[in-house]
Amino acid sequence: MTGTLSYRPEETGGRQREKSLDARRPVRCVPLTPAHRRRRSLWCQEHRNWSDNEWGRVLFTDESRFSLSSDSHRILIWRERGSRNHPSNIIERDRYGGRGVLVWGGIILGSRTDPHIFDAGSVNGTRYCNEILLPYVRLFRGAMGLQFLFMDDNAPCHRTVASEQFLVSEDIERMDWLARSSNLNPIEHVWDFLGRRLAARTLPPVTIRELRLALQDEWAAMPQQLIDTLILSMGSRRETCLAVRGDHIPY
Repeated sequence: MTGTLSYRPEETGGRQREKSLDARRPVRCVPLTPAHRRRRSLWCQEHRNWSDNEWGRVLFTDESRFSLSSDSHRILIWRERGSRNHPSNIIERDRYGGRGVLVWGGIILGSRTDPHIFDAGSVNGTRYCNEILLPYVRLFRGAMGLQFLFMDDNAPCHRTVASEQFLVSEDIERMDWLARSSNLNPIEHVWDFLGRRLAARTLPPVTIRELRLALQDEWAAMPQQLIDTLILSMGSRRETCLAVRGDHIPY
């Protein structure tokens, strides 16, 4: 389902109150096909016996774009309490860009990487190796040894021959990951946290330089307890995904 959800003004009075409906922003998720749902369910089945210790050895990584412009197209829907993730209350959309910066980061139980803010230009396999795998991922592999497991998604720059060869040469094990499954990746909540912290600043950043500095400050100030709680939620994420047969989950 794509596009804009709307409501009829004549139903925003007593009829809605009788149904105990609240006006809320719809959940935004990437579209899932039946094939995506099947693969998500299978992946969760394969990791059903994983303990917190096993999830704790994974470095979860991701990139996120932070924009200087706010969302001026706020959409409200009427929904019953507790129905946030019902399919009718979800807008599926792909990511889009804007004037801002692209940030990479990684989280692991008890620690985190520094944030890496890319300079302008597209990120290809060479940049990914030189700017991410070499200075950050290899460092964690060296500190943790063979128990270390590296998670990144299936972005094209992550799956180049150069990046594959680098991981093999450094004896870095990569975790199998699913397409369109950001809500299974605990670092997604880190991006949400940073976005809220930026918006709550007394003087929000208005230039790219200010945005870069603010992101670095907020990342450093983020409580490690938050990160650990997110990583230790992987077991419940897995079980919830299985319960909904691979569909969107409330994370």
